[in-house]
Amino acid sequence: MATTSKTEKTKAWRIEKTGNSTVAIYRRDKFHKPSGKTYQVFEVADYTTGQRRLQSYSDSAEAIREAQRIGRLLATGETSAAKLRGNEAASYGRAIELIRDAGLDTPLELVAAHYVEAVKVLGTDKIVQAAQDYIRRNPAERPARTVRQVADELIALKTHRKASARYIEDLKIRLKKLAERFAVRVDTVTTADMQEWLDGFDAAPRTIRNFRNNASALFKFAEARGYIARGENPVTATEQIKTKTADSIEIYTPEEVGRLIAVAPDSFKPVLAIQAFAGLRSAEVMRLDWQNVKLTRGHIEITAANAKTASRRIVPILPNLAAWLKDAAKKSGKIFPHTRAYFHEMQRDISAGTKTKTLDAVAWKHNALRHSFISYRVADIQNVAQVALEAGNSPAMIFGHYRELVTADDAKTWFAIAPKQPANIIRLPRRAMSAEKQTRRYATATVAVR
Repeated sequence: MATTSKTEKTKAWRIEKTGNSTVAIYRRDKFHKPSGKTYQVFEVADYTTGQRRLQSYSDSAEAIREAQRIGRLLATGETSAAKLRGNEAASYGRAIELIRDAGLDTPLELVAAHYVEAVKVLGTDKIVQAAQDYIRRNPAERPARTVRQVADELIALKTHRKASARYIEDLKIRLKKLAERFAVRVDTVTTADMQEWLDGFDAAPRTIRNFRNNASALFKFAEARGYIARGENPVTATEQIKTKTADSIEIYTPEEVGRLIAVAPDSFKPVLAIQAFAGLRSAEVMRLDWQNVKLTRGHIEITAANAKTASRRIVPILPNLAAWLKDAAKKSGKIFPHTRAYFHEMQRDISAGTKTKTLDAVAWKHNALRHSFISYRVADIQNVAQVALEAGNSPAMIFGHYRELVTADDAKTWFAIAPKQPANIIRLPRRAMSAEKQTRRYATATVAVR
């Protein structure tokens, strides 16, 4: 940066200093030949172009103001701006003052570059509004919460709001795995993190989807309480998990289910029978109480708290199911008073127990007892709407997935599977209830409980 030389300083009438820059002003006497008079001028040394120029002013105050202006420009390094005049010069000077007042140590051209880039991104001059919105969504004093803390808060809230015990237990299990994987602040988890976690599951698509849904619920909860920014739920942009279609529906043959029930312990036979001949889901059976099994009234009541769909339904107890339940029925108490893990262990043991010297083991198929009931029931009564009510599914689901998987003869065989009677017991003949009468009885019961 050019500055006034030492020699010039000694000869100068006045020195204006701004920062490290100095500007000399000279007072000289000029002779005017036409008038023969001598007058005084004030010359300002200007180095803004890289070369020394002298600007003359007849008024000392005007010369001082110009020297100060040039000094400010030299101090900021913006010497080319010294060429500006009038409104342009005033605008430039005001811009420099605004930058200084904001406490920024940023050159004017960089400020302008940032402004231009912001306008390109926004597509309009709404930089202030964008900055205000960013601060609103990203407050400097955002509450710090770990994933584990948010999970505990969510579970506590659901418990307080009387969510079903089944839902809360499921939430605890899945969010525990999430918190173990992400032992960090909830606002630091990214979409890439979540996608990597979901991709690492070695499980059925439905299981992965359930984990994804619970994780999304946690981050929505965090978003609503200001723990993460609005619109920053990292689960939202992860891959949607598709479950298997109707091609995955598996059922048992009457011979296979007969072998499974035959080798099951007596305490577990009612569980298998209710799934196979009433179509209850495994989770619904594990929550079922004997007081909801109305043998004398001929139906099982699935309460809203125990149903997967959170809606109450009535399932008829068909004659062969009544035979399986008659000797095991109690006034109250869980039909299966054990853990979910033990339930699955029993399934594996029963499957293994069906193996003989001449026959392979009957493989345990996921939800196949329920799928079998629905398939055989549709074939038996040819009434999709009624089966949908009994199974707790939509008619569209029943019609699309379970029709024409088995024949009517297969269905008669399936619903004839019953425990063998001891040789010393003689049953007195009783008039059988026709299928038509049984359907009317069930329909009446269904209407009464709605």
